[in-house]
Amino acid sequence: MSLAQLHYTSVPPESGGSGVRFTAVTDGIGRALLEEAGRLLGYEPPQDAPVRPTDAELADFPQAFSHSALSDGGRLLARAVCVGAEPGGRRSAFHAHAVLLPPGEGLPGGALPITAWNSPHWGATTPDSGVPDPMDTLPASGLFYREGLIGFAASRAPWLAGFFAGLRAIAEDKEDKEEENDAAQQIVLVERRTADVAQWIALAGHVLPAASASRLTFTTYTRRPRDARQRILGVLPGDARGLAELPHRFRVLDCTEGAHEDADSSRDSWAETAARLWLAGAPELFEEAATLPGGRFHPGALAAVALRAGVNPGPNGRAEAAGWARTHARALDDGQVRILVGVLCASTEDDRTTAETQALADLFAALAGRSPDAVTAPLAALVLTEAVRATTGADTEANSDSAPRELPVLPELQLRSLSTEFKQRLGIELAFELRAGISADLSGTGPDTSRPVGLLRIAGILGVDCTELLPDLADRLAAALLAEPESAYTPAVQTALEDHFELRVALLSALDRLAAADPPAATRLLNRTTLSLQGVQSLPHLRMCGEAPAPWSVTGLSESGGDQDRVATLAGVLRAAGVSPFAEPLVLRTAVRLVWADGTPTAGEARRMLGETGSDAHRSAGTWATLVAAALGGPGDDPDAPDLAHDLLRSFPEKLEPRVRAALLLLEFAGALRAGRAGPGWTVRARLLRADAEPVEQGVLEQALGALARQLLSEERPNGELYDLIHGGDADLLAAYDRAAREDGTRERLRTVPAYTADCFIAWSSFPGANQAWDRTRTALLDKVLRPVVRSLPAGDLAAVEESFGRAGQHHTEEFRAWNRPGALGRLGLALKRRTG
Repeated sequence: MSLAQLHYTSVPPESGGSGVRFTAVTDGIGRALLEEAGRLLGYEPPQDAPVRPTDAELADFPQAFSHSALSDGGRLLARAVCVGAEPGGRRSAFHAHAVLLPPGEGLPGGALPITAWNSPHWGATTPDSGVPDPMDTLPASGLFYREGLIGFAASRAPWLAGFFAGLRAIAEDKEDKEEENDAAQQIVLVERRTADVAQWIALAGHVLPAASASRLTFTTYTRRPRDARQRILGVLPGDARGLAELPHRFRVLDCTEGAHEDADSSRDSWAETAARLWLAGAPELFEEAATLPGGRFHPGALAAVALRAGVNPGPNGRAEAAGWARTHARALDDGQVRILVGVLCASTEDDRTTAETQALADLFAALAGRSPDAVTAPLAALVLTEAVRATTGADTEANSDSAPRELPVLPELQLRSLSTEFKQRLGIELAFELRAGISADLSGTGPDTSRPVGLLRIAGILGVDCTELLPDLADRLAAALLAEPESAYTPAVQTALEDHFELRVALLSALDRLAAADPPAATRLLNRTTLSLQGVQSLPHLRMCGEAPAPWSVTGLSESGGDQDRVATLAGVLRAAGVSPFAEPLVLRTAVRLVWADGTPTAGEARRMLGETGSDAHRSAGTWATLVAAALGGPGDDPDAPDLAHDLLRSFPEKLEPRVRAALLLLEFAGALRAGRAGPGWTVRARLLRADAEPVEQGVLEQALGALARQLLSEERPNGELYDLIHGGDADLLAAYDRAAREDGTRERLRTVPAYTADCFIAWSSFPGANQAWDRTRTALLDKVLRPVVRSLPAGDLAAVEESFGRAGQHHTEEFRAWNRPGALGRLGLALKRRTG
């Protein structure tokens, strides 16, 4: 069969001028096909190429050897080269020679398109006759012999995996994602020589199936890669700018720069294995992989072939091979399984990853019971050894080099079915590492709780006694669980607690001890995990933590007005402990921390707790300090605080330090003042107690000063108390006196009790000029409190006030009248000042 040919040139010999046209075409080619081919046959010389190149320079010009898809399903195989300068020397001229391959047909003999690179049948000039010479074949150039390609692959080792990852994507594309589809990613090979691009494409021909290789479109050279539609593009360094910024369209492999890791290929174990096969000089193994289950592009099948040939596919490849063997175990004969397991268990120059060890464990689970022990025992030994000895390697990025890797999920049932002799022998070999791993500190890399319990399970399978290690392991697990419940309570921990009763008992006991020190943490653990307390009798603190409501619900009860609610909750939590606080006082401390995790009881709650539980339990549990905090830390208007202070002074006299005792006495004194039980000397006593209680809590100070101020405003105050108030110079007490005088109760009494009105006028008119603080206070009270009340009184009530002065002295009546006259306050003040001066 003669190949249909096209000659396309920018220097038509018959015109002697400039232009681009077909100069020789095989008969029968339609115009539409010619126009489409013309768009594919252009040639642009390199940017820095000489306009009038010499013959030696022409030999170095790039060749645009291309294989392109046509709209009718056919292919265009072409070579375009620079042939010198156009007449006049304005620009370089080119000549393209192409053959048309009809739809469904390829080169004679099934030769791949790339083999025609530099074939001697390519022409660089138009035939003199103007008609293409008949051509039945395109003999290969001889460049792509096996050893030469292997050597080329070795020279391009850093980029091999990235190239093969791109090839695999091309081969797996559907027919509707062919070259003309913008969604199809293109491989861009940046090389200085187009012959090197051709060798890349020849490598692809050995990797791809024959059908895919024959349809693979490419061009060894283009100046405009963004416009090209072939799947593999060769470009010079200067023409690749900006392509790497479009990774969805272009996979750029710049072989003119230093080697760099291709992010996509690092995740493609098939591409990694393919690169290792070429570097090992074994490209024929691609065809062998194609005959296995899964096919040529299955990473496990290719890795399995590599392993059997003595080529290490790396940890990712070995994991894929193990996974492939597990999936297709029934389709493989015993000999294939034996060989593959043998090479998988052989020693390697690189570390095994967690993924590889897990894949080997899964393979063992699939083969156990179906393959002879001679096959599965080495696999079991490898899995267990790797699980015990594995430490952080290249697959663990965030941890330090000494951090242990995550243990694989082991097929425990199958492992336990191994012979006793085998387990004993392996147990002796791994005993030291097992015990060391179980005893390892968990704090270095976070709560890695899975590894020690996993090693404990392995020790149980192999019969290694680790009983004496359980208490320490339980303590470390308990601390990790309380610190980070969700991440520490792993499936491995759950399984270990279900299968290992002694560990469960030790862990729950350790958690109970820690719960006494940090009840909220234990509550968080029980609320966020499925940890069960069943099967262990005495766990009072943990059981209370399990019974305690969430902190927000306890707070809600308090906010809804129920002191009794939280005290009742405390009683319920104590019942859950199953132990009396008199027998085990620390349960009381735990219960109090659980119910009031967000703060301190109110004074009313504290008084109820003390009354219901008694002082002895609080003294032993140390919760007496919480009761004291409730008394001293409450607001200044808490009516229960003084009574609580009285109870605390009686219940814990030996526990109270002097300052705290003085503060409680000050609170108790406030209660006595309100109840009318306080003896004379109020102001002096308050001043002395306050001095001993410094620094005094704000609520305590407000309680004491407020109660004292209200009593000083009463008509029954003892003689001398007002004098002590005025001359004591206590700014806080004067301020409290001023606030109490402005309260609604005081104002109402001034309006309704004439004798009280008269008493306040006498008090607030007393000792003018005693000190500035008193003058400011009394003046403000006379002007802002008393005057508005007096001015609003009817005549009868005003007369009753004046009559009340009679018992205290006529001069008070006269001063009151003078003060009450409009504009008389200033004159009265001056008169009073002269009288006392």
